[in-house]
Amino acid sequence: MNIAIIGAGSVGTTLGTAWARRGHRIVFGVRDLSGERVGDLKKAGENISVATNAEAAKDARVIALCTPWDVTQAAIQSSGDLTGKIVIDCTNPVKADFSGLALGFSTSGAEQVASWAKGAQVFKAMNQIGSNRMDQPEFKTGTSVMFVCGDGKDKPVVVDLVRELGFDVVDAGSLSIARLIEPYAMLWIHLALGQKLGRDIAFALLRE
Repeated sequence: MNIAIIGAGSVGTTLGTAWARRGHRIVFGVRDLSGERVGDLKKAGENISVATNAEAAKDARVIALCTPWDVTQAAIQSSGDLTGKIVIDCTNPVKADFSGLALGFSTSGAEQVASWAKGAQVFKAMNQIGSNRMDQPEFKTGTSVMFVCGDGKDKPVVVDLVRELGFDVVDAGSLSIARLIEPYAMLWIHLALGQKLGRDIAFALLRE
């Protein structure tokens, strides 16, 4: 599958290289093709290339949005027409100082992304754990859960991509449920950074 990764930070790099190892064709979208990161990305593995955001998104079926919140709108706008694309919103609308969410409860970052990415099927996922544990998130006590929410006929594609990474995937419902998932992700940030539990933590869903 052709997947565009918009954003080449730790989240984007981890997801892109993980999916590339599983046989997907990955194109990293970057703002500056002369930047220092470009050379490293090109050497990250087979099935990986680098292009502008618009070039990366053009032939991609799936677009993983992995940008800092404050540049997310600009990244979407620079990606061209996203009509019919599957967009996985991996962002969290956190304040610059990580003290809390910039918006939430009556709306969500994912719903804002959907308003910017006109015509795309937008799903929320891969925002609830640290980038260091996004590939094969196995822990001594179990497997991390990853909630996916969104509307559209291609949700199974997103569920399968997340499951390929090794998560216990749970369909949490429509895109408006991101109003719950994003504060839940903020709890992870608070515990990992504020309470200094570290980044090697994750949530699990227990069943009987």
